[in-house]
Amino acid sequence: MNRQLVTLTRVVIHPKYRGAGLASLFVRRSCESCAWPWIEALAEMGKVNPFFERAGFVRVGKVAMQSGRSVEEHSRIYGGKRRDGQRVRVSDETHRKSRYAEPEYFVFDNRG
Repeated sequence: MNRQLVTLTRVVIHPKYRGAGLASLFVRRSCESCAWPWIEALAEMGKVNPFFERAGFVRVGKVAMQSGRSVEEHSRIYGGKRRDGQRVRVSDETHRKSRYAEPEYFVFDNRG
């Protein structure tokens, strides 16, 4: 599965260019030009901001979080990976701020 799927973890655009539609166009073109057939993304603001839909992603559902989730469990979702493949642990502050989050899950079909 990991050879078929990659996760888009961060999209940042300079405030000067926000709201012009450049970020969603950039994400769409970037996804279309990458080698993976499937790209996934999680977005807490996905409930109210259709950014990923504008970029060609399909909303699949939401990730139901359990309020008692440990930092380690939370890190598996939000921590990402370093270049050497090691998991990155979220900070205690990040865990405290987002432990009740239920992000929307999006998938981009790049097969064709």
